[in-house]
Amino acid sequence: MAVNEIDPGYMIGELSDTDFTLFSNFIYNQCGIKLPEIKKTMLSVRLAKRLRKLKMNSFRKYYEFVKSDKGRKEELVHMIDVVTTNKTNFFREPKHFDVLTGKVVPELLKVRPDIRYKKLFIWSAGCSTGEEPYTIAMVMDEYITKQVRLNYSILCTDISTNVLSKASKGVYDDIQLEGIPNYYLRKYTMRGKGKNQGKNRIVPELRDRLTFRRLNLNEGANFGIKTRMDVIFCRNVIIYFDRETQRRLFEKYYRQLYPGGYLFIGHSETLHGINDKFIPVDASVYRKPL
Repeated sequence: MAVNEIDPGYMIGELSDTDFTLFSNFIYNQCGIKLPEIKKTMLSVRLAKRLRKLKMNSFRKYYEFVKSDKGRKEELVHMIDVVTTNKTNFFREPKHFDVLTGKVVPELLKVRPDIRYKKLFIWSAGCSTGEEPYTIAMVMDEYITKQVRLNYSILCTDISTNVLSKASKGVYDDIQLEGIPNYYLRKYTMRGKGKNQGKNRIVPELRDRLTFRRLNLNEGANFGIKTRMDVIFCRNVIIYFDRETQRRLFEKYYRQLYPGGYLFIGHSETLHGINDKFIPVDASVYRKPL
């Protein structure tokens, strides 16, 4: 029998095709992530971490546990944490941030001048370990410093509690800061000293702009967010969803945005054939009609 070795003398049985199907269907129903057959080995390795933690040696036993009332309450979040992929970096797809401050925010202020005296609401959906929302905060801070007085806040959500915990701290190793222009590095990060050498923390003025919250994009008819958004970033998230899940998600985004609000998706993603209500305004940037 094929096995995954977890500890010396402790072995976990193989993830069978039947068990893989059970898990993939369960994961899809919980968070909309589609796992094709080629992801079987990846799923086996990642779930084995939880089996070791719980001292289980059977994927089927783990499946029955995570489906139970007790398992849904105590384990489901941890299973989703190890299953989800969280790849990101600062200033990823940098043109989007130029569009944000060069086109989107000025246009919002033009059609809704009351924002200037209230607040601009931005949502980073699928924020991972925080590089995206902190990048947004950097460019927004530069914009309001040089262009116009404006209050803003950024809601940061992810399904994984592990990445949210890291993101909320705003601490990154030197190598993770690659891609941030030197000017932004000097202004918006604090270098660690002594035992913290090699680590950097985002300055508190930016951290205070961000609110972190766990949210499953696939749950419910809406997101449970009372505030309507002016701008939503949902980049490189829908690639893990099937077409029907994408359709439902973008319908919810449409309702969550103010009229005239903007949606950013990844450069490899498209709304073609998924949602025709949004108006394309730039590369992978869309607008809800006024």
